[in-house]
Amino acid sequence: MMRKLLFALTLGFSMSAMGQVLTVTSIEKVNLPEQASVAAISPQGDYLLLTSATNQGLTKLDLTSGQTTTLSTAASAGHNVKISPDGQTVVFREGSFNSKHLRMSSLKSVNLSTGASQVLVKPTRDLQGYAVDATSVGAVNKGKFSKKAIGTAKAQNLPVLSIDKGRLMITVNGKTRQLSPNGTQFSYMWASLSPDGTKVLYYQAAHGAYVCDLDGGNVRKVGKMRAPVWYDDNTIVGMMDLDDGEFIYASTIVAATLDGTTQVLTGDETVAMYPHATDGKIVFSTPAGEAYMINVTK
Repeated sequence: MMRKLLFALTLGFSMSAMGQVLTVTSIEKVNLPEQASVAAISPQGDYLLLTSATNQGLTKLDLTSGQTTTLSTAASAGHNVKISPDGQTVVFREGSFNSKHLRMSSLKSVNLSTGASQVLVKPTRDLQGYAVDATSVGAVNKGKFSKKAIGTAKAQNLPVLSIDKGRLMITVNGKTRQLSPNGTQFSYMWASLSPDGTKVLYYQAAHGAYVCDLDGGNVRKVGKMRAPVWYDDNTIVGMMDLDDGEFIYASTIVAATLDGTTQVLTGDETVAMYPHATDGKIVFSTPAGEAYMINVTK
């Protein structure tokens, strides 16, 4: 009999006065093999990618069987992991040091069905960003764009968001230009494309989460949430955390629509951080190395 991985918790959640974004049907604790942080959830919601608190290593956890598969033991492997739309290919960084003891970063992919791996970008000092679609991976390294097919599929042209010295850049049809919609005096992070590829989500340091068009126009502030991710083309999920200058002592997962409606999804009893989302599921980690799944409907 398969080991049951999830058990329901009676965790409270509250909704802001502005309205409801998602309907929370349950919040469940994920039975992890050991303390870990969630690096990603598959598009189909059938597995998680786990890493350490310092993004060391990358492990696949099947949510039905409980089986784990080690994909990497390298440094930085859990940072900004991306999964192909069919859930079959995982793309991740691997950190290393060169002969001069300088930190390097390579980009690799693993096909979960065959176990085959590819080196997409050799170790470099300036891997600034990458994107994954159904057939290819596009990467920006030292300001230059390259693309590689995943497996035997034909590579496509896809927009790639990257960060260059804190500035937000976008590469379209192989050409990289500056985006930085709020100005070049600000630092940008947590940038991602909407599922339909028409909008850019990003976090402006110390100010909050914003969405804009691919040309940098139509800038809209989503809220103060950090670590924002897309739930769908009109819904953002992020965290609202509080710290004392050294430790985060409170954090909730929040959802917001592009028209300004916001909702708190988790209660105060859990320090809920760094969400990842797919249709019907939002998963988050805690500083104690736990993981929880929020089951939602619209």
